[in-house]
Amino acid sequence: MLLHHYRFVPDTTLLDLDTFRAELAGSRSPVAPFKAALESLQERLDARFRAGADIRDLVRGRAWHLDRLLAIAWEQHAWPDDGIALLAVGGFGRGELHPHSDIDLMVLLEDEDDRPYREPLTEFITFLWDIGLEIGHSVRSLADCEREAEADVTVMTNLLETRLIKGPGRLRDAMRERLDTERLWPADRFFAAKRDEQIARHQRYNNSEYHLEPNIKSSPGGLRDIQMIGWVAKRHFATEYYADIVAKGFMNDAELRIVSQGQAFLWQVRYALHMLAGRAEDRLLFDHQRRIAELFGFKDTAERLAVEQFMKRYYRHVTALAGLNDMLLQHFDEVILRGEQSLATVTLNARFETRGGYIQARSRSLFREHPEALLELFLLMAEHPEIEGVRADTIRLIRDHRHLIDDSYRDDPEHQRLFMALLRSSGNVPRQLRRMNRYGILGKYLPDFGRAVGLMQHDLFHLYTVDAHTLKLLKLLHRFRKPDARTNFAVAAELMPRLPRLDVLWIVGLFHDIGKGRGGDHSIIGARDVEAFCQRHRLSTHDTRLASWLVEHHLLMSMTAQKRDITDPDVIRDFALKVQNETRLDYLYVLTVADINATNPSLWNGWRATLLRQLHAETKRALRRGLHNPPDRDDWVRETRGEARALLHDAGIDDVDIDPLWDSLGEDYFLQYAPAEISWQTRGILAHREAHLPLVLISAPEDTAEGGTQVFIHTRSVDDLFAATAAAMEQLGLSIHDARIATSRNDWTLNTFIVLDNQHQAIRDGERIEEMRRHLVEELDDPDDYPRIVTRHTPRKLKHFKVPTSVLIEQDPANERTLLELTAPDRPGLLARVGRIFMEQDIALSAAKIATLGERVEDVFFITTKAGEPLTNPERQNQLRERLIEVLDV
Repeated sequence: MLLHHYRFVPDTTLLDLDTFRAELAGSRSPVAPFKAALESLQERLDARFRAGADIRDLVRGRAWHLDRLLAIAWEQHAWPDDGIALLAVGGFGRGELHPHSDIDLMVLLEDEDDRPYREPLTEFITFLWDIGLEIGHSVRSLADCEREAEADVTVMTNLLETRLIKGPGRLRDAMRERLDTERLWPADRFFAAKRDEQIARHQRYNNSEYHLEPNIKSSPGGLRDIQMIGWVAKRHFATEYYADIVAKGFMNDAELRIVSQGQAFLWQVRYALHMLAGRAEDRLLFDHQRRIAELFGFKDTAERLAVEQFMKRYYRHVTALAGLNDMLLQHFDEVILRGEQSLATVTLNARFETRGGYIQARSRSLFREHPEALLELFLLMAEHPEIEGVRADTIRLIRDHRHLIDDSYRDDPEHQRLFMALLRSSGNVPRQLRRMNRYGILGKYLPDFGRAVGLMQHDLFHLYTVDAHTLKLLKLLHRFRKPDARTNFAVAAELMPRLPRLDVLWIVGLFHDIGKGRGGDHSIIGARDVEAFCQRHRLSTHDTRLASWLVEHHLLMSMTAQKRDITDPDVIRDFALKVQNETRLDYLYVLTVADINATNPSLWNGWRATLLRQLHAETKRALRRGLHNPPDRDDWVRETRGEARALLHDAGIDDVDIDPLWDSLGEDYFLQYAPAEISWQTRGILAHREAHLPLVLISAPEDTAEGGTQVFIHTRSVDDLFAATAAAMEQLGLSIHDARIATSRNDWTLNTFIVLDNQHQAIRDGERIEEMRRHLVEELDDPDDYPRIVTRHTPRKLKHFKVPTSVLIEQDPANERTLLELTAPDRPGLLARVGRIFMEQDIALSAAKIATLGERVEDVFFITTKAGEPLTNPERQNQLRERLIEVLDV
């Protein structure tokens, strides 16, 4: 379909057809002149694209010139009669053709007997392939068209978009008569079929415009959504022009601008994709995003990369198009499918009513006369969960009046009261906030949130734009209130009903990332913004401080669990000192769980759930004991030994067997492990009779939702044992998430690893566990026979991110060791290489926390010298740092 205010005028200077015909006549074979003409045409189109020509002229210009070349090619063949015609269909039929789009053709026959045409048809199609055209073709009779269109709405849609290239026009006219839409596909049936088709397509992309590598054609808000509007309009209004829809009142000028600008932008992106890829490509892969950003003139700034600026523009266009598509299709639904129905109307108040379950304004002047109604509508929907949505006419009114939300609007106490009433509603508040964002109200009322709409971070860790992530987080928080949340989020589900103020939680969720993209620490910026919001909306001093603290420290719990040794009592006490009270702790826990899942669902696994649950439980215990009464380390060791000894006695093991082993282990061992783990390991060591082989014990978590698989290795201590273990784990396809390394006084290791499979799940299958045990015993019986470090192919996505390796070394004086924090690009075999470097540098490892965050790893290692002393020598620190960077910075 064509947009108004644009009239395509072909540029005949792109290809001189008279000259081409002359060259064709003088050539021995027609192949060479056609190939040369096609190459010349594309080169000139590409040059004009790079020079900034109107994308519509290029896309339609290529289709126009291909029409002429195809017509000339058709003329080169001897057709027996005029019972055959060549038609363009699909996108080509609409007169749209990108550099490497399929050229969709249909050969239309008057009769069903195709035998007279088989030989010239075969020659014609073969010729098109020979000259390098990427064609999609079909051969149909008039009867075929009618039969297939009746059976398949996709065929019907394609045949609605046909254009005669060569042959008698009467054949195309006859086809159109046979495709009587009222008979084959009445408006209601056609609309319902196309709507179902779109729903299925959107579901393939998780009903989200926000993907790291979106498909610009098929993702929500993509070109298919624009075409969907055109198909329905063409069927219902029998028009080729969006302008006619405007004239009939189904679209206004502002909406037409959204379609026009969105289509032009997506056409530019698609043209660039095809040109850079050298093939048909509709996926906006990382391979191309940076190059297109550069091609479009974006430049890196201190706050934002060029590619992030480009993708923000992309997301803003597709979000606007997806919203418009929703609204217009709902409008069509009301008119086409339900136009004849008598819909029940229920009055809600003087300003709003529901019709057919959808809320609508009772007056077209409502928002102009009562601007507060722009917020009241969403409050009513929260209070009336039976309301299914907003009627299309009212969505349009909202969009047309959202400009009324300015500084004076935001400062109005009545408007502030309505917004807080929404946040304090007992209904599904996050759903209404998502609707407010969809219709452009949320970003108007909270301008800082508006600046974050479409803002992405160019990495593999953050899967969504800031606004999409925020709304997903709020949705998860609401989900924690439901009974089924106890399956995967047991602690969060238990805590939610106990939180004193849900409105504070919604506010914190809205503001936790609002400072991103503005330079500086987004947590501090967000804390400042949320404090101003709370003061403006008259929250109590207590609630304001709580909200500000939570936003500023929203990463504290995940960073502590991920990067600190939470088996260390001092780590728990330091964390408890920062949190101060149980209320903050509970709010922070549910916020952290939602934040992790809303950032990247693959980050949430049983092991991370266990870490957070353990940190929450230990911190609550410390808070209840009192921050000024920290546990004595000797008392901690004594209690742990006592509980473990009781478990061993229950298993029939005497002290005469226990004490010699335990006397060799040292105090730190009993600080690192829980009594049940100590009992399990002690029983395994005492029962092990093959002293020449390593003891490998593997335990799967009892809880199917939480935990990782624990691998315990007891063997003679050798320098390269950790590196060899990491390499063997890699060979098994396992990822190490936690490592506790201990050595007894008589030089035996007690190493424990928490591992997950390549699906980020604990391993529970008995056969798989036995396979792991055998492999580890075989590889570790002689660690000097070092296992091969895995050299698997680096995944495509990882190749497009250059993460500079950084090494931070600081001291942990309480535990007389050194903390090394490593950030590096994620690659197969990385941990094994790190272990090998530690061995080369005479470094002993006591513990490790392993985290993979998208394209990078953020690992923490607790190390000492071989003599068991902290690594304090600056020269040795620099030597270790430089070696890690040299090996990993690839």
